[in-house]
Amino acid sequence: MHARRFAPLLALCISLTACGGEKEPEASDSPPPTQQEIAYHECLKKHGVNIVYRGNGMPYVDKTKPWNEEAQAACASLHPAPRTPDPADPDQLAAAQKESECLRASGVSWYPDPDPVTAEIDQRKGGTPEQWSTLKTDHIDALRKCRPAR
Repeated sequence: MHARRFAPLLALCISLTACGGEKEPEASDSPPPTQQEIAYHECLKKHGVNIVYRGNGMPYVDKTKPWNEEAQAACASLHPAPRTPDPADPDQLAAAQKESECLRASGVSWYPDPDPVTAEIDQRKGGTPEQWSTLKTDHIDALRKCRPAR
């Protein structure tokens, strides 16, 4: 049972490490899911949405599958309120801003600014999915120049 549940997560984690460049959240990075989050995702699952789970049990929608409007509408009343993000420390924010500026100056013109609170990069605000998927191959020199060793 557990192997079937975590196989899609493993595949997703492997594919995500080849994209975007941001560190995938780990179980220790976030609190466990709330009852409201679990109920919402269980509803989506009952309506045919593929749900995957992080190491801490946090469910989320498998974004490699097509969007399901009917499931979203059916479960809208259960949608949990967004969690308040943890603010980044000033050094993290400054480093993320410097990295974004450096990447844009190095030819990655579509690379977005980090979130001013969390310092995270939102891939929906930057380039196309194709650009994000090839960031590490098409712009390897810029990444080496602009990203500190992680």
